[in-house]
Amino acid sequence: MASEREQASFVPAALEDIFASPSLLASILDHTLLKPEAAREQVIRLAEEAAEHRFACAMVNPAWVPEVVSVLRGTGIATGTVVGFPLGACLTETKAAEAASLAALGAHDLDMVINIGWLRSGLDRLVADDIAAVVKAAHDAGSIVKVILETCLLSEEEKRRASSLAVDAGADFLKTSTGFSTHGATAADVSLLREIAGAHAGVKASGGIRTLEDARAMVAAGANRIGASASVSIVKALAAEL
Repeated sequence: MASEREQASFVPAALEDIFASPSLLASILDHTLLKPEAAREQVIRLAEEAAEHRFACAMVNPAWVPEVVSVLRGTGIATGTVVGFPLGACLTETKAAEAASLAALGAHDLDMVINIGWLRSGLDRLVADDIAAVVKAAHDAGSIVKVILETCLLSEEEKRRASSLAVDAGADFLKTSTGFSTHGATAADVSLLREIAGAHAGVKASGGIRTLEDARAMVAAGANRIGASASVSIVKALAAEL
């Protein structure tokens, strides 16, 4: 896991490092399709686009993991999926079992939602144990974990506390949002998460990132991974600009 964690904590020294070419930008984009109504053809196309553009991963709902793993086999592109999504309010045992099952199916990136109610109730030990259980299941299988905080529902103090709990529990990335709540990533939240993560974890901005300008703002704030359904149009916009 050391190499993965080193990769997770890497932050570009300057915007030019990522925006110098479409391929470099693509390497930090999680190409995402989490709509519940997404049909098989759309999921397959997402995986094919991830392979074509060399995105960091193709991020899909758990039921589609076997399909995406099959499409991406031999390409070197990771399959990503979600755990306890989108509410984070299921049992810890359920999350850990889901993480283990998905990793066994070939999912490399596991994006889990924290138990937001526990956090807001001050039940920090439960939150920490919840994250740690998923991290252990994932790391034991060679997968990584991005911990979704759902920042739009939290106060600044709660964001800081959640970030610290996640880093201490071994999270590979802190992630802003599910994209299914009141709003998605903001540059201010990404900056806060980067402050807490330091060099110990990556920061993933997700939710509402639709344009090249959005991506630039998130990287400038400290994100080294971006989740977007508009990944193809973002890298094409950079290609046209260059």
